[in-house]
Amino acid sequence: METGLLKTGRFTRDEHMKRPDDIQRLFKKGKRVSVAGAKLFYMLNDRNKNRIGFPLPRGYGNAVERNKSKRYSRETYRFFRTHLNTGYDMLLLVYPGNDSFHSRCEQFKTLCRKAGLLRD
Repeated sequence: METGLLKTGRFTRDEHMKRPDDIQRLFKKGKRVSVAGAKLFYMLNDRNKNRIGFPLPRGYGNAVERNKSKRYSRETYRFFRTHLNTGYDMLLLVYPGNDSFHSRCEQFKTLCRKAGLLRD
């Protein structure tokens, strides 16, 4: 499947936010911005890399829809990560509905711009 996008390398293991304590801390203490259909929680970390997680709200479709949504989110992050400031923990929370790669890219770009995470 050719999307015409520049490949930016793998989404590595140390870029994942998987520990429940880290995710809960980010939900409680992180800053947040939102657009229609998505929210971004973010805060500074003590690393020189970004870490990101892709939680989904309860009741988000069946397993196929959840996996597809997470694939879109991971690929969107891979596409934008070279344009982001480093040293942040992030959670991209998306809601059911208009679920396409193009719309996810637009949502993520707008969220990062609102949060001030995009490089100049």
